[in-house]
Amino acid sequence: MRNFDFSPLYRSTIGFDHLSNMLDAVNRNDANQPSYPPYNIEAVGSDKYQITMAVAGFVEDELALQSEKQTLTVTGKKAAQDETRNFLYQGIAARNFERRFQLADHVEVTGAKLANGLLHIDLVKVIPEAMRPRQIPINAERPKLVDVAKRSAG
Repeated sequence: MRNFDFSPLYRSTIGFDHLSNMLDAVNRNDANQPSYPPYNIEAVGSDKYQITMAVAGFVEDELALQSEKQTLTVTGKKAAQDETRNFLYQGIAARNFERRFQLADHVEVTGAKLANGLLHIDLVKVIPEAMRPRQIPINAERPKLVDVAKRSAG
């Protein structure tokens, strides 16, 4: 694993000190997170994204989504299994899970749906009005006209 030195960045920028902490957190999360359940992250528009997770065997009541402080947490808690079942082979992993996704600034979860064993989570990047580009009007001073009658009287 590589460690990056961000000190040159701090010399010429202001307000980006959280970048180092965020990258460290992402590296820690990737190393600690299991690969279950598999997922895709897709850009479906210029400011729209979709996470698709394979959650075969889970029903809507066993899944929970929580968005807090730029972190999306998807949790799956499987209901108690019927102990009388005798599997010869169990290839469908119906185990509990918790998966976390770091969200960029202004990315919001807009909805989720469960269909055919896939959980689709829709996200959109909403840039606040104050941060959108805007045109600044330029006010030019108009030259003052000198009244010719006052000038000749003086």
